[in-house]
Amino acid sequence: MWAINWKYRNSFAFWRSLVGKLWITIIFLVGCVLIALGLFLLPYIDTNFAESESRDIKRLFTYVCIIGFSLTTFFALFLFTKITQPMQQLIQAANSIRKGNYDTRLSLVTSDEIGELANTFNHMAAQLEDNIRNLNHEKEHLASVLRSMTDAVVTFDGEGKVILTNPPGEKIMQVWCDLDWSQADTDDTSERASASRDVPEPLIPLFKLVMEQGGDQSSNVHVQQGVWSVQMTPLYADSVIRGAVAVLRDVTEEVRLEKMRRDFVANVSHEIRTPLSMMQGYSEALLDGMAASPEESEELIQVIHDESLRMGRLVKDLLDLARMEAGHTDMAMREVDLVDVLERVYRKFSVRSKEQGISLHLDCVQSSIKLHHADEDRLEQVFTNLLDNAFRHTPTNKNVMISAKLVTDGRIPAAKISIKDEGVGIPTSDLPFIFERFYKADKARVRGESVGTGLGLAIVKNIVDAHHGTIQANSILGEGTEFMMQFPVDSPK
Repeated sequence: MWAINWKYRNSFAFWRSLVGKLWITIIFLVGCVLIALGLFLLPYIDTNFAESESRDIKRLFTYVCIIGFSLTTFFALFLFTKITQPMQQLIQAANSIRKGNYDTRLSLVTSDEIGELANTFNHMAAQLEDNIRNLNHEKEHLASVLRSMTDAVVTFDGEGKVILTNPPGEKIMQVWCDLDWSQADTDDTSERASASRDVPEPLIPLFKLVMEQGGDQSSNVHVQQGVWSVQMTPLYADSVIRGAVAVLRDVTEEVRLEKMRRDFVANVSHEIRTPLSMMQGYSEALLDGMAASPEESEELIQVIHDESLRMGRLVKDLLDLARMEAGHTDMAMREVDLVDVLERVYRKFSVRSKEQGISLHLDCVQSSIKLHHADEDRLEQVFTNLLDNAFRHTPTNKNVMISAKLVTDGRIPAAKISIKDEGVGIPTSDLPFIFERFYKADKARVRGESVGTGLGLAIVKNIVDAHHGTIQANSILGEGTEFMMQFPVDSPK
């Protein structure tokens, strides 16, 4: 049954081919000529020739008809071999290339037009294969470049639909699409409703600007606690904008550092200008002879001396902090008994606690807490800075507590130290920033003659980090503040 169907399909294809149609046409013409001849010649033969001669002529006429039909069939087969089969091979090759098999070639070797057509087809297929290969290489190269970029790249079409992203861009799009923008500014609700929601909410104004005005557009976009620098460029097709490409870079850290730099310059200028102004004013008073007595002169000189010491402390703290942040801090790492360090600091502040009427307590659960990789002087500096802050912010008849004990943090032994006061406390909104340089939660609550430089907690944080430790602060305004530190007992690997 399959063979019959195959033969039927082949025969049907033959009759639909050019040769089949040409053969049918020739047979039809030959048949018409023979029929016309038969209609006019046969009666003439019957009337003008004898019966035996008439039969011979009719037999000859039949042979001529058979030979004529045979010649037309042979001619049709000849044309089928020379024209139809090469054309079918050409069609099959074209269909193969259409399906993506660009290495398809024709093996026709003739000197006629079909041979030239086959050579031209092979040349075209080779050029097409080379062009497709180059396009694939360019596409792979572009994809590799996009994948290797740390910046997010997102491509939009004219309607705002996302058509291409690299991995960072895909990650950003997923995060931003999951955000709830309903709490954002919704004054332009009608315009936003008309825009495609595939464009993230922060990029809609910039996308509209690019589509309407063309040209490169850039802006900083604030999303939650992050800042993104967006550079958007239009995509053109026949001088018509068909979309836009957005390059997004996370500049949160850069903005934070720039703000920190400006604040640092302003704070340093302020901290240095104050003692310089006082020293200049009191020295001018001495030069002008405004001191009426030796006691007044001594008092002015003492103020100048105190302010010079304050400037010296500020410069020293700045140098220490700069070296720590640059990683050039000299640490004399060795085994340290933390209890001995705390007892030494406790004795140093005992006199001050009696003078200010503050009760100082030390509670060490273990009699000895060994840190195998620590700098004793730097640890003492940490505890001294924290206790100095506690005494300056704690009123009379209040308590300052120091405690230390060994704990286990995820099967890793660690030393936990707490310094707690009953002072004025720190507002909760200021707690995340207390370890920044020159940050003072409330300048009004710093009283007394000894005013800090604003660098103590920043230095404490850097020393704790250098020991691979952690520090955090808890505070209740009006009730006190507690600084909790944790250091690994064993040497870090």
